[in-house]
Amino acid sequence: MKQVIAIVKPYLAEKVLEALKRAPMEACSVHEVKGFGRQKSYLEDYSNSEYALSFLPKVEITVWVDTTRVEEVVSKMVAAARTGRIGDGKIFVMPGESCLP
Repeated sequence: MKQVIAIVKPYLAEKVLEALKRAPMEACSVHEVKGFGRQKSYLEDYSNSEYALSFLPKVEITVWVDTTRVEEVVSKMVAAARTGRIGDGKIFVMPGESCLP
């Protein structure tokens, strides 16, 4: 059993979840999170002035899958979420002991 965590842009979350609809997974959870990667921050035009925001809104999608199916799930996530621009997000694969009902 493996735990796969994808952190994606909010507008791509539904696309990723749609791609995972038929994926072989045991469980799934979704959380709204904030953070930053290499882009550190960005400037947003707010009422004719610029504000630097340190943390960007993201969505964390966590799924638990059988070890033999991890590559299939990760490839579906990447295909759905990759835009080729900075800030696409990250995918982490971690060991999971078990997924009990």
